[in-house]
Amino acid sequence: MYEKSIQAFLRELQRCELLGIPYLVVHPGAHMGTGEEQGLTRVAAAINRIDHAASNLQAKMALEVTAGQGSSLAYKFEHFAAILAQVDAPERLGFCLDTCHLFAAGYDFRTHQGYDQMMDAWDDLVGIERIRVIHLNDSKKDLGSRVDRHEHIGQGYIGITGFEFLLNDRRLSELPMVLETPKDDNADVRNLQTLRRLIH
Repeated sequence: MYEKSIQAFLRELQRCELLGIPYLVVHPGAHMGTGEEQGLTRVAAAINRIDHAASNLQAKMALEVTAGQGSSLAYKFEHFAAILAQVDAPERLGFCLDTCHLFAAGYDFRTHQGYDQMMDAWDDLVGIERIRVIHLNDSKKDLGSRVDRHEHIGQGYIGITGFEFLLNDRRLSELPMVLETPKDDNADVRNLQTLRRLIH
């Protein structure tokens, strides 16, 4: 499965290259019972193999923060720091923040203080400049649930304020932001309207 995953990822990177897509967003994977430290080492080793095989490509990978379901890795910022410390070409690695995943993983950014603490921790361990894309999703499950269930903006446990802090963070203003909320009738239009009203 590990070998198949590496080969599949290489093929996806090649598709990105053909389509002119700069980053392939991916969840780093799960340790499957071997423990987080060993799991992170295997992820870093896979990234190194992929980078060496795809060194001629412009397309790169962006690791996405996860909710931490099961034995999934990358629900803590420390996991990304551990991966960065073990890869041969950290400059080729980008990252994706997902608001639902952050919240489900235990990062409470619904207050100004909580948002600042979360982003300071990210900056210290990974670096704001390494963020390449943000997924905007509310959460059907409460803080720290470690369950990944997306909800419409403002209708989940995150509510409105967390999105307001993020959307008005000038450090993130040039980044692409993607909705992965449920696709009911006209839902994307409604969610985008809600988000745009929060920008000052």
